[in-house]
Amino acid sequence: MRHTVHPLTRWAAAAALTLAASLAAAAPAAPPRIHLHPLDAARRTVALPDGIRMAYVELGPRDGTPVVLIHGYTDSDLDWASLVPYLSKHFRLILPDLRGHGSSSKPECCYTRYDFAYDVKLLLDALHVRRADIVGHSLGSIVAQTFAENWPQRTQRVILISSTASAPPKSIDGKPQYDWEAQIRRLKEPLNPDSKFMRAWWSSPTPVDRRFLRRERRNAAAIPLQVWLAVLNQGLSTDAVNDLARTLPELKAPTLLIWGSKDPIMLPPMRRSLERALPHAKVVIFPGLGHNPFWEDPRGCAAVINAFLNPAANVSRYAATG
Repeated sequence: MRHTVHPLTRWAAAAALTLAASLAAAAPAAPPRIHLHPLDAARRTVALPDGIRMAYVELGPRDGTPVVLIHGYTDSDLDWASLVPYLSKHFRLILPDLRGHGSSSKPECCYTRYDFAYDVKLLLDALHVRRADIVGHSLGSIVAQTFAENWPQRTQRVILISSTASAPPKSIDGKPQYDWEAQIRRLKEPLNPDSKFMRAWWSSPTPVDRRFLRRERRNAAAIPLQVWLAVLNQGLSTDAVNDLARTLPELKAPTLLIWGSKDPIMLPPMRRSLERALPHAKVVIFPGLGHNPFWEDPRGCAAVINAFLNPAANVSRYAATG
């Protein structure tokens, strides 16, 4: 079922057209090539006062609108490689590697959402960014939420992609759900980037550039297993995720929620928990897409993001479900 609310506003109409075009397009014989070189060439590192050496990519004009893009669990700044070419050229994009990920430090501890968010705050201090739009995907959305709650004066707008306010249900309609956590706890070192688990972890309902996915898997396999488990235990435990609902009333910034309708990780009950907790948030659900909708339809996702982050846009709540 698909429904819209106030569909005639400029932003909602643009989002509807984008989604319709995405659905109408025939599946390509091969997915578009995702270019990683621009991000690899722009990557820098900075020593933060808390002892973390954080890698980050900065793109766009230094006097542009700062937009921080925070990647997901076991990903890196390359998470955003498909989306970046379609984002507004007026944005000053800041793409950090969270601690434990990518080219950043990988300490034995600590990996709560507050540790991640504080690193992002220190990075913005180092870059002399007073206020920014904060975009997060999956684990990065939890970090984005936490940043916005704790430093509201540093937050302009928030976009949470593939996020939640509750832990995954054990079953839906009586059917047990696939237990990703149990699969991760069974991993052994050295991690095999081409294992059945790794391929499933980076799978999507629609095709994504295989070279990009191979690079993502290899980067993730280079993360020590103790870091995989530390993030799982400290930042993504059931208690940690359920705690998100407790603090969400502190999220005051204008917020947009984005999901793919076929996300196998953030299941419908988890999505609804966040919608209930943020009744004034804008919502876009991309029919047929998965946990990484901006990999599958980067142009469509960018159109929605660009419109929401445009302060002149008159944005009403929009939802499309399928």
